[in-house]
Amino acid sequence: MGWSQDLFRALWRSLSREVKEHVGTDQFGNKYYCIPQYTNWRGQTIREKRIVEGANKKEVDYEIGDIPTEWEAWIRRTRKTPPTMEEIVKNEKYREEVKIKSQDFCEKEKLLSKETSEELLPSPVQTQIKGHASAPYFGKEEPSVAPSSTGKTFQPGSWVPQDGKSHSQ
Repeated sequence: MGWSQDLFRALWRSLSREVKEHVGTDQFGNKYYCIPQYTNWRGQTIREKRIVEGANKKEVDYEIGDIPTEWEAWIRRTRKTPPTMEEIVKNEKYREEVKIKSQDFCEKEKLLSKETSEELLPSPVQTQIKGHASAPYFGKEEPSVAPSSTGKTFQPGSWVPQDGKSHSQ
């Protein structure tokens, strides 16, 4: 199936006046082409196309990072001119420097956070468990009949209403 597609594409390019111009190759072996803007046989203006032919011919083998970011920016038209190899090498060195600096910063931050957290944290306090929080009278011996709280010291479940129709005392 692959050779027939290649034959069909070559035939189509010859009829449609698509001419691939080799623009560059990256360090992974990917080749980049540009098909300039042209007018087809029906008079339509076809805009410029930018194509990459991967070193791996299968499209399913493509992974993130197989195309350098500079070339990807050119393919996506965020930059007008194709990148040079010197530019790619310079940007790669810069990325490595940033990676090393960020690792150093993270290590220093971990050391500082350990020192400051030991100084700022209070000593652990022993807590006394008196029941379960879902109990209607959590933390008390027995529920009271009269309301015993004010707005500031309210505890859920600390007051149980009296039986009967009248709720006033």
